[in-house]
Amino acid sequence: MAQCINQREVVGIVPAGGMATRISPLPCSKELFPIGFREGQEGTRPMVVSQYLLEQYRTAGVEKTYILLRSGKWDIANYYGDGTMVGQRLAYLLLHQTPSVPYTIDQAYPFVKDATVIFGFPDIIVQQANVFQSLLQRLEERKADLVLGLFPVAEPHKWDMVYLSEGQTRVQQIIPKPGPVDARYSWTVAAWSPKFTAFLHTYLASIKDHTSGSELSLGEVMQASINAGLVVESVVFEKGTCLDIGTPEDLQRAVQQYSGTP
Repeated sequence: MAQCINQREVVGIVPAGGMATRISPLPCSKELFPIGFREGQEGTRPMVVSQYLLEQYRTAGVEKTYILLRSGKWDIANYYGDGTMVGQRLAYLLLHQTPSVPYTIDQAYPFVKDATVIFGFPDIIVQQANVFQSLLQRLEERKADLVLGLFPVAEPHKWDMVYLSEGQTRVQQIIPKPGPVDARYSWTVAAWSPKFTAFLHTYLASIKDHTSGSELSLGEVMQASINAGLVVESVVFEKGTCLDIGTPEDLQRAVQQYSGTP
């Protein structure tokens, strides 16, 4: 049975529009880079990096996920097909050229505007049991518009860092890749209501003529939603880990860390 929150269907979104310039050239889309192994009916097989995220979507009860594809990344659709191997229905949306992740996500707007959305990055491996179930529970309990999954990180300059209201789970501030700061946590996964989906859509339309030259991050949009009065909550996973394969050194670390068989 499909996961539902307040009678709304819960769907997954996977942004796969990036160019992977920091680790190029690759023989495949970076979302299909093998990291570790999985055990199935056919025995031990390689596990591609994006499957970690899709398996977590499945564990959360999601039955339908939209993968947002840039032209030329057909190998992702060829690999996953209809989604049987990850236990959910997959739909592939072809992107126009987009300048950053928020614009990529917004192209799914007509398909997800009435749903609860769970979101993660296909090139970040999150090790935390029931991560999306926890976010969805917090979203419902706190009547929040957006809930962020927070993890302790050692290199703040690589992540969007998050400040919480003292003694609370309410998100106070999000600072995109700030360099040395006293914040301990970064967000890497999220769940949100149709209200945040609508905010994202409207906010991007309002700045469509913006020409600052800087790439708009999803963290900046989330901060704008806080400024606009949306309720942004968090779940802190103190013992959880997240590993981004987006740079050569982190890719090497991931390959080494997940090189053992299951």
